[in-house]
Amino acid sequence: MVEIDGLSKLLKEHPFFADWSDDYRDLLAGCAANHRFDANDYIAREGQPADKFFLVRHGTVVLEYPVPGREPVLLETLHEGGVFGWSWMIAPYRWAFDARATELVRAVSMDATCLRGKCDADHTLGYELFRQFIPIMARRLEATRLRLLDVYGSTR
Repeated sequence: MVEIDGLSKLLKEHPFFADWSDDYRDLLAGCAANHRFDANDYIAREGQPADKFFLVRHGTVVLEYPVPGREPVLLETLHEGGVFGWSWMIAPYRWAFDARATELVRAVSMDATCLRGKCDADHTLGYELFRQFIPIMARRLEATRLRLLDVYGSTR
């Protein structure tokens, strides 16, 4: 594991936290952990507890929705600088999709219980974290809507 100072540096290097104050990044580094995933490793599975979110530092992650009897529906492909896992913010805190590494992935996870506790203690922090996630959520939902239109749209 990387020490908290090293995790704070990793947070600063990631676009999601690049504009945050050093004080907040240092505080949030206590919720962070460094991870490595090999190709085809599942990072998250739909329906499982969403107990963290991830910052992609290196590699490629696909977000997929499993469909019984068919190939999963590709929702998005993320690369270095990507973020995924907003399900930790909304009860009952379950993953809404699968996340799978397609090659070696290095990522930082942020522990959800730790984050929710820090947000409860500092509402400004919570506001900033939610404000950072809302555009990601909106873009992801719009991209998913467009993919579904493409897959299930009219052939007229």
